[in-house]
Amino acid sequence: MKAGTSKLQNHRDFHEQLEALDDQPDNLSSNSTLDDVVEKSRRNFMKGGLGLAMAGFLGGCLGTTGQNHNSVRGIAARNLQQPDIGLKPIPVEQDLMFDAVNVPEGYTANVFFSWGDSVEKGASPWRPDGSNSWQEQMKQAGQNHDGIWFFPFPDKPDEHGLLVMNHEYINPTLHPNGLTITEDSHGFKQRPEHEVKKEMAAHGVSVIEVRKQSNGHWQKVNDSDYNRRITGFTPMDLTGEVAGTDFLKTVADHAGRQVLGTLNNCAMGVTPWGTYLTCEENWKNYFVNRDAEDYEQRPAHHRYGVAQDKNSNYYAWESVEPRFNATPDHNVAHGGYVNEPNRFGWVVEIDPFSPDSTPKKRTSMGRLVRECSTLSLGDDRRMAFYFGDDTRGEYVYKFVPDQVYEPGNSAANRDILDHGTLYVAVFHNDGRGEWRPLVFGQNGLTRRNGFTSQADVLVHARRAADILGATTMDRPEWVAVHPQTREVYVTLTNNKHRGKKEDQEINAANPREDNRHGQIVRFTEENSDPTATHFDWEIFLLAGDRPGATLADGSSVPENLVGDIKGDIFSSPDGIWFDYQGRLWIQTDYGDDDERNINMGTNQMLCCDPVTAEVKRFLTGPRGCEITGVTTTPDGKAMWVNIQHPAISFPASDGKTRPRSSTVLITKDDGGVIGT
Repeated sequence: MKAGTSKLQNHRDFHEQLEALDDQPDNLSSNSTLDDVVEKSRRNFMKGGLGLAMAGFLGGCLGTTGQNHNSVRGIAARNLQQPDIGLKPIPVEQDLMFDAVNVPEGYTANVFFSWGDSVEKGASPWRPDGSNSWQEQMKQAGQNHDGIWFFPFPDKPDEHGLLVMNHEYINPTLHPNGLTITEDSHGFKQRPEHEVKKEMAAHGVSVIEVRKQSNGHWQKVNDSDYNRRITGFTPMDLTGEVAGTDFLKTVADHAGRQVLGTLNNCAMGVTPWGTYLTCEENWKNYFVNRDAEDYEQRPAHHRYGVAQDKNSNYYAWESVEPRFNATPDHNVAHGGYVNEPNRFGWVVEIDPFSPDSTPKKRTSMGRLVRECSTLSLGDDRRMAFYFGDDTRGEYVYKFVPDQVYEPGNSAANRDILDHGTLYVAVFHNDGRGEWRPLVFGQNGLTRRNGFTSQADVLVHARRAADILGATTMDRPEWVAVHPQTREVYVTLTNNKHRGKKEDQEINAANPREDNRHGQIVRFTEENSDPTATHFDWEIFLLAGDRPGATLADGSSVPENLVGDIKGDIFSSPDGIWFDYQGRLWIQTDYGDDDERNINMGTNQMLCCDPVTAEVKRFLTGPRGCEITGVTTTPDGKAMWVNIQHPAISFPASDGKTRPRSSTVLITKDDGGVIGT
């Protein structure tokens, strides 16, 4: 880019460029995916109490092949009550200019909360020309709504609560004329200060109080003391195993215990003690290391895909905020900001009911490009939190805290997430699986292989998982846990590299070459225990077209684009969530203008019966959007769904107003439970 100004105005092009950047696999390790790692490590993993008796595997609940799609086996077959799914599915939306939300007959969808809406007291109104200042954006809803959760108040849990949601990243629509990018005399990108600060303010989390009115309508409580914006500027404590170590120290924080902001907040999780877990996903896009030699020798940068200037799609915030320049400066303490990227990629715990509390980055849970943090709570009050590392060819993880949850004991629960064990998943070809612990000194995570401490293992969790022989997956994203059975469902959105790269060969859990449509994997922990180290798995469904379908040019759909869905077709499962009655909700994220997705229409949300695997299409979104994030009241009668990066003019839908990511409130016209 030559010196001067460039305005990137088309937010859809910007989204596609970011997707292309995120699409680059960071896993260049040579570890095999399944078979050749099994035998050499099995003996070690069966020692020390990790090899649980096979007789306890729920009677062989998931069979032996791992490839018998859409079967109903194990705990689902024996114990799962079939949920009431009575909705009339809607068709795909093929209109290239569609700019609204469709829901089934008998339902109503209304826009509830959009980018720029007021959050904190004194917030300025949103200006349609994008001219709000960065100071005003600090009090307004951020862009690109994503993970979301409804926290009920105990007095009226179905009518009053806090709605908490992530704001993942920004679009060029944030500014009046898009992103301004220039180059200095060295060819380095430069950005205006007011744009960078507004972008930092548009990231993070919003907390808003919501209440059902006497007329049955839900409203945001505008003057609530709970309403809060958490942004790229918000001070946060670094806690857990890595806190205070040299890995987190910078020239601005010699102690390594406090960081400013949280970025690229994608999906989320909740704790049984009532806090919100926001997850930092593609944080790598905000940093640059221009020292090529240092970059290649620093796995904390190259293994996670930090930019190198040749990558033109990163945000170039370092031109305004020096801490985003991770190029080592050996003339200042701690190498300047070379460790600043290490301060991102964590689970951030937020107490929504304490608006003055400081968010905490829980480093014992490991550093990833993390999609979610989904809870499974056992009968004995022991827990696991499941994560997808959202990059093609990466892994599925879980974190098991050392302590048990103690209901009503806030002091005992306060720092549970600072102590525990991080595991990575191996999916064997025979339908069995195991969790391998990322523990310093064990199973190759030793000084001989370059690790110096447990903090080192956690900062370089991806590299540690490489050594453990984890199974490379087709872009693992959201995780859902069935509220009664604790069966675990993981969305694998897609992977165009599968079968084309040596490090991403086809395996049983990821069986399709050039996998453009993705799949959902289901597994059951041994004895339904979230803390177990073994599980049985199967492919729940393969997304994609129907057999015999044709593309726009009349050609037959290639085999790798054919799915095995019972019911309504979809591509690229992303968001996934169980409601309180056991219905499985699936949300999609694909390019709706891609010819391979032509039969899918716009992105959608579907309702699935986990017993029969039947799928019914419940919602279609505006052109160019992603459907992501869903939550309901405990009674299931109010549902909030996020519409991210719509392309035309939603929610104004007038063909001229700049589009706004928005939260949509869905209710049933007869006042009933959503999905019935």
